[in-house]
Amino acid sequence: MKYQVTEEKERLDSFLVKMDSSHSRSYYQKLIEDGKVLVNGKTVKPSFKVDIGDVVDVEEFEEKELTLEKENIPLDILYEDSDLLVINKPRGMVVHPSNGHYSGTLVNALFYHCKDLSSINGVIRPGIVHRIDKDTAGLLVVAKNDQAHLFLQSQLKDKTMFREYHAICEGRIPHEELKIVAPIGKDKNDRLKMAVDIYDGKDAVTHVKVLKRFINYTYVSCLLETGRTHQIRVHLSHIHFPIVGDTIYGKKKQTLTKEGQMLCAVKLSFIHPSTKERMTFTCDEDAEFKRVLAYIEENKL
Repeated sequence: MKYQVTEEKERLDSFLVKMDSSHSRSYYQKLIEDGKVLVNGKTVKPSFKVDIGDVVDVEEFEEKELTLEKENIPLDILYEDSDLLVINKPRGMVVHPSNGHYSGTLVNALFYHCKDLSSINGVIRPGIVHRIDKDTAGLLVVAKNDQAHLFLQSQLKDKTMFREYHAICEGRIPHEELKIVAPIGKDKNDRLKMAVDIYDGKDAVTHVKVLKRFINYTYVSCLLETGRTHQIRVHLSHIHFPIVGDTIYGKKKQTLTKEGQMLCAVKLSFIHPSTKERMTFTCDEDAEFKRVLAYIEENKL
């Protein structure tokens, strides 16, 4: 089984548990100590910290039989060539299969649409260079071959792939621009959540710009400098301006929407793996985001 690392400075044994939780951390530690796990072709210790772009090869694992079905799910494809696709993912769609989500995912749709996807990250996450949450709408790039995948992944590490999001926040942000610098790690009290952790968290930086203020809400643009899990949601909640609709990091009881956090990936820019030319894609916010924004404005909330 071959995986590519998408986050900075993570212990190898912890990374493997995250990729395949069917085995314990101690199981993976023994595999690593026995030389059955290679990082970029070399043996390492369980405590070795993998970084973005590293390729982890678990020699003992046999590729799991692919049981996921191809599904004829419509895709909003903004661009496609022999190397990649750029897709506008709808709100409510899970990117790849996981516990409780074995069908209806973007990967199921990609299996139907594409003959080839990169093999990096195994059979469950083929072609997935980066992810966005189920209830976040917007732009994703998908790799069709390993060379393209590695090249695109390197841009995440080098910070030459640019990702911009729009969000609607609870509260009125007083500053025109903010740079949130706050390390993010697993929430020690809830394994399903992330949290700001200044001791054990990984570096995380989000640039926030106010687009429009309302009486009790703020419409903002967020530019990712790093790509931690739930980064924008955690950072905005950390500064006490959680995203509207976010029941995990904001209010448990939401009144404006029941369709998840009002967050949309509206801009994606990267260098093409083959042509080496920069490509930039944009999309509108999804219908629910626009509805909530209009409702706030019309009702002077």
